[in-house]
Amino acid sequence: MSLAETIHARLAAAADSSRAPGMQAYMKSAMPYLGVSAVPLRQICKAVFADLRFEGAGHWQAEVLAIWRGARFREERYAAIELTGLRSVRPFQRFDALPMYEEMIVTGAWWDYVDVIAAHRLLPILRNDGAAMRQAMRAWSVDADMWKRRSAILCQLDAKAQTDLELLYACIAPSIASKEFFLRKAIGWALRHHARIDPSEVARYVDEHPELSGLSRREALKHIKA
Repeated sequence: MSLAETIHARLAAAADSSRAPGMQAYMKSAMPYLGVSAVPLRQICKAVFADLRFEGAGHWQAEVLAIWRGARFREERYAAIELTGLRSVRPFQRFDALPMYEEMIVTGAWWDYVDVIAAHRLLPILRNDGAAMRQAMRAWSVDADMWKRRSAILCQLDAKAQTDLELLYACIAPSIASKEFFLRKAIGWALRHHARIDPSEVARYVDEHPELSGLSRREALKHIKA
């Protein structure tokens, strides 16, 4: 039995069909749910993935994409994302993994998938392959795909004091006047996170950019005292 088949079987065994319609409705998902909530899903993934060994980055990527592409239920795609976050695959978080994440972002095209990848999977690549990744994120920031633009804005969400402000502002700039909710929210979210480290810098940036939407501005300044 393949890894994708094993994940499907374990999730199906834990399914609560009475929960599935509500989960699908909440997420506005065309793909159905099995009815497995977050905690048991992570427990299943932890058990199934515990002893996995990969021959290399290509093998890991192939297994992730096999689960992702073959998914019939949304929880299977959550499991694919869990597989990208294992401690054992940290050495594989290099620039050659970006096409895999790009596929997941573009085909997933909703915040529950995209935000985990954007906020927690792209930063290690930026740290490992900075020059190539900075160029890629600048390209994503002007892409026609809104989810790639959102991902570029959020890719340093966990960077804290190591945030590359030049890159952050470059990724925000193409969307700063956008009317798209998910881009406005992402801009505010990214700025709010950096405000934990340097509130005066975020306050300065907001003050100097009156073209920021009200939503972005409120989010950015949420925890900065007047």
